[in-house]
Amino acid sequence: MTAPTNTVALVTGAAQGIGAAVARGLAADALRVVATDCDGAAARAVTASIRSAVGLELDVTDRPAVLAAVEHVEAEVGPIGILVNVAGVLVPGAVVDTEDDAWDRMFAVNTTGVFLVSRAVARRMVPRGAGSIVTVASNAAGVPRVGMAAYGASKAASASFTRSLGLELAPHGIRCNVVAPGSTDTPMLRELGPDAEDRVIAGDPATFKTGIPLGRIAAPDDVADAVRFLVSDRARHITMHDLYVDGGATLRG
Repeated sequence: MTAPTNTVALVTGAAQGIGAAVARGLAADALRVVATDCDGAAARAVTASIRSAVGLELDVTDRPAVLAAVEHVEAEVGPIGILVNVAGVLVPGAVVDTEDDAWDRMFAVNTTGVFLVSRAVARRMVPRGAGSIVTVASNAAGVPRVGMAAYGASKAASASFTRSLGLELAPHGIRCNVVAPGSTDTPMLRELGPDAEDRVIAGDPATFKTGIPLGRIAAPDDVADAVRFLVSDRARHITMHDLYVDGGATLRG
């Protein structure tokens, strides 16, 4: 069983990478997808070839814009039954070299954005007594990473928030789960350098990374498939769960 046909799914950060894969995957499951991104043109380009999908510009850090977008989707597309928080940014660097604006930006998007969108959608879901929310966090939220303290902290905060939200919303029939990817073939990974893939697969003792036991990085669809499962009726008895999709990279530490 999957989510009911024509259920509206709102996806943030859907212009590329994991977000775009999630949008395509949910559309393949016969859901009506609203793919949002701060780059509205890119979001619309993703949905141009997807049936039952529309692209919408949305900055998840903009409180009025979040409220307006949710109101627009509910009025023009339909009641939101699924929310997938994918929007995220990464500015790597040692703590002593991290500037205030980099810290603020990561928490604004990765944490506050999840709160703002989840709150706005949950307020609509509660009276209906149904819904599913998934936050795409990171395996860096659970395992220390050199040069990723700020990013990992922001993702840990969003993961903790989502699990607590799941506890609060469970009496209303709403499930909230987390998907924690490891290194994935996305523009974010490629920004770390031309040899980033080889480095993360092999591991690096100097930075206390063990590598990826499965010997490959994830494709965006690998992460999207985990999301598709968690929002479906096949996961109807799963909530407040943190599903790692990292090829064993963290040894589930």
